[in-house]
Amino acid sequence: MKPKQLFLLFAKGEAITWTLLISALIVRAAGDPFPPIVTIAGSIHGAVFLGYAVTALLVGINQRWSFGKLTLAVALAIVPFATIPFERRLVATKALEGEWRKTKSTDPRDDFFIDVIFRWFIARPILLLAILLVAIPTVFAFLLFLGPPTEWFD
Repeated sequence: MKPKQLFLLFAKGEAITWTLLISALIVRAAGDPFPPIVTIAGSIHGAVFLGYAVTALLVGINQRWSFGKLTLAVALAIVPFATIPFERRLVATKALEGEWRKTKSTDPRDDFFIDVIFRWFIARPILLLAILLVAIPTVFAFLLFLGPPTEWFD
């Protein structure tokens, strides 16, 4: 899967799960016929959010986005549906075009430590996927342990 396809998949998934979560909140506010609905929708959205964040970082590093653009890509996932105009802008400016950078090029930026590690992992997608399949649920479980974001600073 090319970087563009992966990013668009998670950006759209982020928007879809926002719809799911907001719908669950509306159902709960309308009378709560199914008490765990927000927990289920929130868990699905949280998992996709983390997947989107990791994907945005991987694709952003691959496409050599600036630190600001990388930060914006992840931060926009916090705002409902904000990934949609962002991904449309990336498509319009061709910021998602190209293959995965698996090998070193003549570009001097390929000598940076993060690029060396990035290329090593991208060249080993099964290992990268295995690590992500452990790391993302671990972060997810830790966030569940912390509870809802509205309670983090109480």
